[in-house]
Amino acid sequence: MERFVEKIEKNEEEFGSLLRHPASDSEIIKINQNIQQKFGNIVLPDSYLEFLKIVNGIDFNGLVIYGVDKSLLDKDVDVDEEINGFIETNEIWYENEWQKRYVFFGGSDVALYCYDTEEGVYVEFDKPSGTLMQTFNSFDSMLTNALETAL
Repeated sequence: MERFVEKIEKNEEEFGSLLRHPASDSEIIKINQNIQQKFGNIVLPDSYLEFLKIVNGIDFNGLVIYGVDKSLLDKDVDVDEEINGFIETNEIWYENEWQKRYVFFGGSDVALYCYDTEEGVYVEFDKPSGTLMQTFNSFDSMLTNALETAL
């Protein structure tokens, strides 16, 4: 995962952009606490938390991986900086009852990346049709696939 983030960072630098700062330990604590309050028994995978400690979400080449919500950040971010927050985005997805079985981690123009709580696997859905495209045994393998595809 880290080498793909480094490649994305180099690509962004070539165009005068920077990746988001890593999430701090206190921001990780806050997101975990807020998730428990809002959704109950969702436990974020360690590899997702490790990703957040490298970069607080990504928005690159059509791929968006959710980060710590703006309201939970220790420091104010630029008003123009858009952060697709994990909690606020999942709240939107959960407006449809059938989608509550999934934990949404991100998406692209053509895919959604989720955890299926009923099947216990990570999944990639075709965004337009909702068709299951792939399953993954871990968050890390799903994220690596998503990052590699974006590059």
